[in-house]
Amino acid sequence: QVQLVESGGGLVQAGGSLRLSCAASGIIFRPNTMGWYRQAAGKQRELVAAITSGGSTNYADSVKGRFTISRDPAKNTVYLQMNSLKPDDTAVYHCNLKTYRLDSWGQGTQVTVSS
Repeated sequence: QVQLVESGGGLVQAGGSLRLSCAASGIIFRPNTMGWYRQAAGKQRELVAAITSGGSTNYADSVKGRFTISRDPAKNTVYLQMNSLKPDDTAVYHCNLKTYRLDSWGQGTQVTVSS
């Protein structure tokens, strides 16, 4: 089955940047959507950004203009470039892959933005 391995989380000051990576292994069917979800303490889990196998992207309104999702098909990897980080971006971020046949999740990576 598909395995998703995340990296790039950590502690950063407000206004700084982080890049999250999610490497997928296994058989990945098309079409598919890969995305990043986050859940902050006391809040509902939300979709941060997603990208389809066709290249279409979607972003939460709260991150538009600051975050960019991209992919490298040759490496089966999706990235989330996060700029101008705010304390409200603090959350556990999970990578997700959805296909017709499966719904896979990474282990999660903590992003903490200090003021």
